[in-house]
This record gives sequence, C-alpha cells and structure tokens, in this order.
Amino acid sequence: MSEHFDAIVIGAGPGGEVVASRLLAEGRRVALVERELIGGECAYWACIPSKTLLHAAETAEHARRGPGVRGAETDFAGAARWRDTMIRGLDDRKQREGYEKQGATVVRGQARVIGPGRVAVDGRELSADHLVVATGSEAVVPSIEGLDEAAVWTNRQATTAPEPPGRALVIGGGPVGCEIAQFLRRFGTDVTLVELGESLLGSEDPRVGRIIADRFAAEGIKVHVRTEIKHAYGDGDARVITLDDGTAVGCDVVIAASGRKPRTEGLGLDATGIDVKAGHPIKVDRHCRAAENVWAVGDVTGVMPFTHVAKYQGNIVADQILGRHRTARYEGIPRVVFTDPEVAAVGLTEAQARERGVPVVAAEIDLAEQLARPWTVEREPTGRLGIVADADRHVLVGAWAVAPSASEWMQEAALAVRASISIDVLRDQVAQFPTFAEGLQVAAASLDFG
Repeated sequence: MSEHFDAIVIGAGPGGEVVASRLLAEGRRVALVERELIGGECAYWACIPSKTLLHAAETAEHARRGPGVRGAETDFAGAARWRDTMIRGLDDRKQREGYEKQGATVVRGQARVIGPGRVAVDGRELSADHLVVATGSEAVVPSIEGLDEAAVWTNRQATTAPEPPGRALVIGGGPVGCEIAQFLRRFGTDVTLVELGESLLGSEDPRVGRIIADRFAAEGIKVHVRTEIKHAYGDGDARVITLDDGTAVGCDVVIAASGRKPRTEGLGLDATGIDVKAGHPIKVDRHCRAAENVWAVGDVTGVMPFTHVAKYQGNIVADQILGRHRTARYEGIPRVVFTDPEVAAVGLTEAQARERGVPVVAAEIDLAEQLARPWTVEREPTGRLGIVADADRHVLVGAWAVAPSASEWMQEAALAVRASISIDVLRDQVAQFPTFAEGLQVAAASLDFG
C-alpha cells in the first residue's frame, strides 16, 4: 500500500525547496524526494562555493588596486575552509531534520513515476494529488577524442577541490567557465579558456564578452574564442589538448563548462502522458504545469537556468496547488555572472531587439567618466553600462553592465523592463550619491529619440 500525500516534490534544490516549504507552511502533507543532498547543485557545487571562492580572490585583488591598502594576498586554504563551511561539509542532516520537524516526509533515493500521482523510490511507493518535478540539471562533458583518458572536472570538482590545480584548460566561455577560470587564475592556476563561439558570454551583448576577455588577458588567462578542441593525448602524468589553430596546451586537469542538460533520464514521466526524451527539458505552460496535476520548476524546464528563476517558479507552483491562480512572467529577470568586474544584464540585447522588430534606440556610457563612485573604489576604475530602449514606446527593453557590484544595482533596470517604466520616469528618478546606480539615469538621459 502506498503512502498518500498532498504533494510529492521530486528534487530538493532551490525550486523544490520553495514548493515544499510553502506547502508545509499551509499545513499540507508533503513528501520530499532527493537522491543526493537537500539544497541541490546550487548549495553544494555551484552558486554558493563558486561565489565564496570568487569573493575571496576578488577581495585580495581589490585591495591591491585600491588606494591606501597594502599587503593583500590570497590564501586558498583559508578560502577553502570557509567554502567547506558554506557547503556544510557536503552534509545535509540538519536540512533533513528541519524538514521533518515541519512535518515533511523526506525520502532519499532515485524517484521514478509509475503512474498518475504515483512514485516509486527504491522499493517504496508514494502517491499524491500533485507531483512536482524539480530535478535540476547536470554538466555535459563534450565528446572529444582522447578526453576520456584525461582528468576531467565539471563544476563540482572545480568548486570543491582541496587545492587548485597547477594548469587547467576550461572548455566553455559561458558564465560557469568564466567564473571558474577567474577564481582559479587568482589562486595561482595557469588557465587556458577555450570557447567555440564568437565571444565569451555569447548570450549577452558582444561588448560584454570583449570587455571580459580583455580583463582575463590582463590577468594572464589565455583566452581562445572561435576555437575548437580537436583531441587530447597523454604526456606523462599530464594531458596535451590540441586546438584547431594548431596550438597545443598542456594541462593537469580539463574542466568541462560547456553546457548542462536537464535531469529527466529515468524519471518515467511517460507514465503521466508527458513525452520527454532523456536530457531534454520538460515543457511547461505559463503556470509551470507539465500535465494534469504534474508541475515542473527550475533547470529541468529549460526556461531560464537560474536559481532565482527556480525559486520564482516554485512560488508559482505552490500558489497553483494552494488554489491561488498565478501566471509566470519572465520579462525583466536579471542575469548575473560573478566575475570581477561583475556582469549583469536584463531583457533583450540590441541585436535581439532588432531581430524582434523593435525600433531600437541604444546608448552606452563609461561609468568612470560619468560618475564619482568608481573613483572612490580604485585608482584606475573601469565600468561600462549599455541600455536598449523601444523608440516608439519610450521604455527600456534591455540593459547590461560590466562593472563593480553590477549584480546589486542592475535591479532598477530589471524593474523598469518588467514594469515598462517610461524613460521619462527613469530620467526624472533621483539616485543616491555617490553610487553606481546613478549610471542608469545618466544613460537614460543620453538616449536620443530624435
């Protein structure tokens, strides 16, 4: 006989946790199924450890660049100890106990849907009125001749390593690859970064990728764009990676940061009428519904692979299950890469806007030329901000910045995009002095609508 619940949440990453916590707070019976650790990829192998290591190295770098500070140096052992504290020593016992105190039934193991509202987990059968799939995604290791014989890391090994490697080749110049490349370099690793596309951070405005590539080059990261890896071969204990431009790169580890795929393999979703291939996303509607009483949130949906989106979708689903109609909107959701300088963006790039037929007016400003704040931070400040507006509607449709703390002050632009706030309002808004947030008003004032 199966145990019955109001909802079974498969996957206890950020999205699944939001659903479970919201339902538990409303007195619902919840089974939380997790095959690894409660908290998911973000808490143990991605967002939390990577940002912890990035910040430690960034603090030392800022001290070297900042006026009136001497003697800053990185200490990987100390940073690693704090990282291990932040990732709970890869131990989720307290999280499990916390959910059980709230009334949840926590089940460890691989879940498989065996029918509408029915789930099997290692011989145990559960049933529920609602199923919520929040299984996330996993790193993809590219198929390259000879690579299977190399020491290949994904983000998991890179962010939890006891010490940095001597030499690393990072495959992929997206957010994960860029963040890993920079913190390893700043802790002493000889880093080569290879990207097949036209630029780093290829989903953003090309200016963003060029600015970050220049910063990386200045720090000693060897960046190869528009470059394909041909094959790998052994050289003693190391590996040599050959590129299509004839370059041979020796390394101790290869880090695969070239993409992720949804964790849908083996879930048995066909038992609910959902047709999804292994490694492909679950299609959901604007309510995060995949089928009748079946919901999906987070990376597994393929909508936007961000923790904040997973949490947002989790709230959408919780409201739906609780009988509160709500529709997901994805306009104005910010994107951040925690490199130094940080990259933050929202909405459409200029090229994307033109492809959609938007009559575009764009502007880009040098923050160091326009603002006082950058000069209070470092002796040779840099920072760029670009905005994209709809010339007919006089509203912001996109923005990007490569600058200190961009992740914090981009939120005003994100709200402007989401709420279609007029450019006149943005120009009239008063930003506190001295801050980077002033840049949005300066950029808005520079837009020429003719």
